[in-house]
Amino acid sequence: MENTHEGYPRKDVLEEKQDQASESARTMIKLGDYNQLTVVKEVDFGLYLDGGEEGEILLPKRYVPSDYKIGEPLEVFVYLDQDERLVATTQTPLARVGEFAYLECSWVNKYGAFLNWGLMKDLFCPFREQKKRMEMGEHYIVYVYLDEESYRIVSSAKVEHFLSDSRPTYQQGEEVDLLIWQKTDLGFKVIISNQHAGLVYDNQIFKAVHTGDRMKGYIANVREDGKIDVTLQPMGQKVVADFAETLLHYLQDHDGYCDLGDKSDAEEIKRRFEVSKKTYKKAIGDLYKRRLISIDPDGIYLQKTRK
Repeated sequence: MENTHEGYPRKDVLEEKQDQASESARTMIKLGDYNQLTVVKEVDFGLYLDGGEEGEILLPKRYVPSDYKIGEPLEVFVYLDQDERLVATTQTPLARVGEFAYLECSWVNKYGAFLNWGLMKDLFCPFREQKKRMEMGEHYIVYVYLDEESYRIVSSAKVEHFLSDSRPTYQQGEEVDLLIWQKTDLGFKVIISNQHAGLVYDNQIFKAVHTGDRMKGYIANVREDGKIDVTLQPMGQKVVADFAETLLHYLQDHDGYCDLGDKSDAEEIKRRFEVSKKTYKKAIGDLYKRRLISIDPDGIYLQKTRK
């Protein structure tokens, strides 16, 4: 089977097929995504929007904005209602088709689990797409996609099958979007920019991190085998310069004094400032060279006169 991971289509192949399906089966409408649709008419229970070859699509009354006008476009999210009909909403989903997300299981039946993705109709995750049986009230990292056979929006907890196999082209130090995936013995696996898997090592984490968190990260290294190391702080002199300003503001807000010096415990520095001791010492050195602070045995002091 070509371009597969153990029978699963590669992410880039899957997206190509979904685009083709969207063009053939749902012309003009991006199912599981945002669409600009023109308001055709008003009825007692909402608005009908122009869905092109799909006909008119209902926007239920509860989601109708107050400033709509007949003949003008509205940005709406289009998905399938309980009867598998196209329906529009102005609600904001927690994920779109083609995205990874951290979602709560709302309920389970004999076919699979249903996840809360911020819309009236829950998102289905069949048992075959679960690593272990999902339980109500628990949260899971999933990938949202269009099922090729039923053309329904579904999800999978087997997210590794939907990550890109393409060679990463990130540059060292490049800022990226991260979704914290799962804890490992080395640190945390992350999903980078909704595309690739990466790893943040424990010794590079200086703040509380949990599965499902979204944050900015920075590419530390792309290895020969394509594996990606990530940090949560800017690299090089930028992180020192940024933290030096943070430390300066801290001193200004704390009567010009901080009891942590260059010989203080690394864990205390990490707990209070969410940086490494190395970065902290370099920031102290930067402020000292600029004659903004003085260094005493009991800590650091903001100079009364700044030049």
